Amino acid sequence: MKLSARIAAPVAALVLAGLTATACAPQTSDTSAKGDEKSGTLRVWLFQEVGNKPKEKVVDDAVAAFEKSHKGAKVEVEYIPVDTRAQRIKAAFNDPKSAPDLVEYGNSDTAGYVKDGGLADITEEFGAWEEAKDTDPIAKQSVTVGDKVYGAPFFVGVRALYYRTDVFKDLGIQPPKSQAELVSTAKKIHKAKPDLYGLAVGGAYTYGAMPFIWSHGGEIAGESGGTYKSAINSEKARKGIEAYTSLFGDDNCPAAKCASMGGNATVTAFASGKAAMAIGGDFSHAAVEAGSVKGKYAVVPLPGIAPDSIAPAFAGGNNIGVLKSSPRRTLAVDLMKSLTGKKTQAEMFDAMGFLPTYTDVLDNAAKKQPFVAPFVQTLGAGAKFVPASPAWGQIDASLVLPTMFQEIVSGRKDVAQASDDAAKKMDAAFTAAG
Repeated sequence: MKLSARIAAPVAALVLAGLTATACAPQTSDTSAKGDEKSGTLRVWLFQEVGNKPKEKVVDDAVAAFEKSHKGAKVEVEYIPVDTRAQRIKAAFNDPKSAPDLVEYGNSDTAGYVKDGGLADITEEFGAWEEAKDTDPIAKQSVTVGDKVYGAPFFVGVRALYYRTDVFKDLGIQPPKSQAELVSTAKKIHKAKPDLYGLAVGGAYTYGAMPFIWSHGGEIAGESGGTYKSAINSEKARKGIEAYTSLFGDDNCPAAKCASMGGNATVTAFASGKAAMAIGGDFSHAAVEAGSVKGKYAVVPLPGIAPDSIAPAFAGGNNIGVLKSSPRRTLAVDLMKSLTGKKTQAEMFDAMGFLPTYTDVLDNAAKKQPFVAPFVQTLGAGAKFVPASPAWGQIDASLVLPTMFQEIVSGRKDVAQASDDAAKKMDAAFTAAG
């Protein structure tokens, strides 16, 4: 679900969770390493990007610096396809001989991978790492399960509101400052320009809908004593669901066309000139720049309920973790620091547009590239995360929330019934995950 280079597979946590291994996969046995060798070859699996060469250059530089400072250590990097990563990573957890020492993974997969027993607990090393003290709190949350840390954040991704400056100027309107204004502006634009969606929305766009739920005070799920229970059918969550689903219809984005759209499709609609607004990520920037609206758009934070407030956004992104089975734990942790440290993240932002996870590096990125500012503002206003439960991968893969939205916008169920049914499915998954 990735930054500038990955509109076709925008993340990471963005759809990453949807492909995690399901309950039918074999249980992972204890694969903990018995020693800690101080030399030898470290194997690393990173995700293959749409345009991977710039990423490879940054990684090669970080690896060269690591090898220079660690005599006797060598590093082999393999770039794996995102769409088959779940199967490969699960298999690696079960077979230490074929497993890498480090792996890049979507941050919404953290809890599931920890339950699988694949990731090493590096709480002590992370706590002693000087650079880690500047990690954005939301980014740190994405590597934390319980009170233990299972990797280092690699980049973070959030969404904001893209809008057509030429359309807004032509109609004499300003960017919306509240959620109510967002809805009314979308419908006003579509009425004036029927060939445009006012705001492109998607019934399968879970991470575009979540800010509406969160801004009304709703939650996806609640946690008590390590046990999760769905909150999607609470009164506050239902108000957010109503606000989002009110955007589907002939007065903005017809359900017949928009109910099946996901995040990529909504951004593509905007980039191709078919929508006046869209909820897109920092990682959508390159795709929009490559579209027909280049030079005719701007970005502002997605507004919340109160005027001039910012709706909480989902904090997506990727992490890099050390496998529990690595026979070279100390070296692997050092390499993880090299690959996710401030210098590498700053270079990765320049090369790929990936948003850094350190507050100071992120601020510098915003100064260098003005388009980043609305996303940094959104992070600063308080982004949110998916339930840190191994069940989330199953819930996402089973399309529980998209099904709920689609049932509502198609008229098959009302908000109460659809959210109750979604809550039952979520609770069944939470119970099964333990």
